[in-house]
Amino acid sequence: MVAVLFVCLGNICRSPTAEGVFRAHCERAGLADRIQVDSAGTAAYHAGQPPDRRAQAAALLRGIDLSMQRARQVTADDFLRFDYLLAMDRDNLANLKRLCPPAQAGRLRLFLEFAHGAPALEVPDPYYGDGEGFEEVLDLVDAASAGLLAELEMRLRRL
Repeated sequence: MVAVLFVCLGNICRSPTAEGVFRAHCERAGLADRIQVDSAGTAAYHAGQPPDRRAQAAALLRGIDLSMQRARQVTADDFLRFDYLLAMDRDNLANLKRLCPPAQAGRLRLFLEFAHGAPALEVPDPYYGDGEGFEEVLDLVDAASAGLLAELEMRLRRL
């Protein structure tokens, strides 16, 4: 089993979208039983709330249902439970680094490092924008999900 945690600030836009998209990739590859997927925020602003309605609507148009997810904050236990803690941007990566025990620092990365050929390394926060920002997030996390899945497939073959 490999465990992946997607992380943004409030856990209502980018990271739940990444969780849903990556889960769909895992299901299509027949690996849902071998890869654990979750998301969290570095802040607790929206703890207990579902993903932003605009994120849900955009994802649903692509056949991905985010409605059952609920926002939560990263916990100390997450650094031990998850093999990959993937931040949506550098600010949240820095927040994770401040919280992370030194022995687990190798588990932290930017999610878009897996999107080969991506124009940037950060998933922009669509919260204060219009619906187009949520489409861009979906495109970016879909590309990164494909790259991450390829890496995890190789890792799982070695286990």
